[in-house]
Amino acid sequence: MPKLSIIIPCYYSEENIPVTIKELLENEKNFPEEVSFEYVMVDDGSKDNTYSLLCDFKNNFPDKVKVVKLSGNFGSYNAIQAAMKYATGDVNVVIAVDLQDPPELMVKMYDHWKKGFKLVVANRNEREDSFFTRLFAETYQKMMKKFALSNLPAGGFDYCMFDKQLRQQVVEMNESNTNCLYLLIWMNYDYVAIPYTRRQRSIGKSRWTMKKKIKLFVDSFASFSYAPLRMITISGLVLGVIAFLYALYVIIARLNGMINVEGWTAMMVVFLVISAFQMISIGIIGEYLWRNLEASRKRPPFIVDKVL
Repeated sequence: MPKLSIIIPCYYSEENIPVTIKELLENEKNFPEEVSFEYVMVDDGSKDNTYSLLCDFKNNFPDKVKVVKLSGNFGSYNAIQAAMKYATGDVNVVIAVDLQDPPELMVKMYDHWKKGFKLVVANRNEREDSFFTRLFAETYQKMMKKFALSNLPAGGFDYCMFDKQLRQQVVEMNESNTNCLYLLIWMNYDYVAIPYTRRQRSIGKSRWTMKKKIKLFVDSFASFSYAPLRMITISGLVLGVIAFLYALYVIIARLNGMINVEGWTAMMVVFLVISAFQMISIGIIGEYLWRNLEASRKRPPFIVDKVL
């Protein structure tokens, strides 16, 4: 009798939770009778009534609901990792609490898992979001696919179903500052991608701020790609060649009396360009060194306050 663990990170979600719970419970009817359900709900440090509503859900369905309360806001991907730690299903699905991802797609994903695929992703081929949200998301996904994870499905994903084996492997990694769902792709298991249109959010206000998006962008590249470091090396070589050629030109021109090299303006321009490049390079290298320091400290990516 397979058990499906439904993992839902929640942050300031008091408006969404009642509607989402109702739809998810209704969606159970679409599955075969032998499937049992487990809901692992994570309160990621909300300061509204999110935790209280999750406790009500637990009280109404004590045998199939787990509520994990984190001590503060650690971010949605760390909240998902926390849920993975406490999930016990044979197969697991991660879905957002805002219902922008259709719950009815789970049945199709489950059918692929039954056929032997350990990973099934729902990749976004269309998004009913604002222009700037789409622009950032599309740029992020394209760069991740080009420079980090070449097997990433076009459009990326957050909505996915995966076997307990993959869940256990992610839990054992216990990585900080990463996209834990993209670790599933990094493992290189064969997977099925199901395209869908991501709905526009109709309830509640998104807390996915630009600051958090930028952090995800930096974390993802530092976790899965050395392309920024490679670009520093290549840029340094190119600048070195240009500097050598320019120096050679100045020497020849000076010896032939072609120019009177006073050079203050040119020197300042070159100095400023090289200084800017050095500062950017130090910043990129610093990001990687900081992540090494974080890993060596072995601090957990999240702190659990309570588990119901």
